Amino acid sequence: MPDLYDVAAIGNAIVDVITPASDDFLVEQDLPKGGMTLIDEARASELYDAMAPGVETSGGSAANTVAGIASFGGRAAFLGKVADDQLGEVFGHDMRALGAHFDTPPLKGGPATGRCLINVTPDSERTMATYLGAANQLGPDDVDARIIESSKITFLEGYLFTPDEARKAFAKAAVLARTNDRLIALTLSATFVVESFREVLIDFIEQQVDILFANEEEIAALFQTKDFDEAVSLTRPHVKIAALTCGAQGSVIIGGGEVHKVAAEPVKLMDTTGAGDAYAAGFLYGLSHGRPLNLCGKLGSIAASEVISHYGARPTVSLRDLAIKAGL
Repeated sequence: MPDLYDVAAIGNAIVDVITPASDDFLVEQDLPKGGMTLIDEARASELYDAMAPGVETSGGSAANTVAGIASFGGRAAFLGKVADDQLGEVFGHDMRALGAHFDTPPLKGGPATGRCLINVTPDSERTMATYLGAANQLGPDDVDARIIESSKITFLEGYLFTPDEARKAFAKAAVLARTNDRLIALTLSATFVVESFREVLIDFIEQQVDILFANEEEIAALFQTKDFDEAVSLTRPHVKIAALTCGAQGSVIIGGGEVHKVAAEPVKLMDTTGAGDAYAAGFLYGLSHGRPLNLCGKLGSIAASEVISHYGARPTVSLRDLAIKAGL
């Protein structure tokens, strides 16, 4: 099978709504600062009406990574579930306008297209309330074998590890990738995912995952330690490659018997939404184009720094141009 895509990503198809908010607003709306709360459709409508005007765009963690890969000039595909409604049409149009392949059949007669309501406080902390809706209905039948078989890397979003049918979709994708000598990457996404599915995740990582993405809190939760250096050591036997992000401290990359420390790019912080997604985009783009691991990390840092310099989870300038300017 020829290489049609650098990366195929499987994740939640979500419309992001990002607005500025005060700490008082979070208290009034009973939103735990810095957290991610799952809400139902009625609460989503209520909270949306109360929020300040903001930015609305197709989103979801893995979809944001696909957008970043496309901005680097990479070839990417996205598999995720939207409803047969207006927001679903908006999501599909946005993804295809980026240059990404997206043709997962929409859900008919079920929940509405999902959305993530993101309130950003003056300290740049993001607080999310997410209605998953149709995104949570992805199953193995939605995994297009042709896309997985023709992608160098299949990237799995940890948020989607929670529904049973989605885990079956991940398992199907992993079998297809393995059969065709393709790589599987997984991002842990959030500590609640790790804490809820720790044993299952560790088994899946050991059996199926080549490339693992996590931040400090997530990797510490996975190996039940508060010491980051210990978490790094515990990660090494489980995967070929791990990219562990540490916020302003940059990232630590494990692979090939070596550990690389990559500095974060200097930037004026505006909004941390999508930083990890953008980092994964740069790293996966570099890896799919044969770059050494330290340069993959550098590309990840460049992408993350661009995204956190403004509101919104996706780049507003060409990441390809930024990479060229940096000599990469």
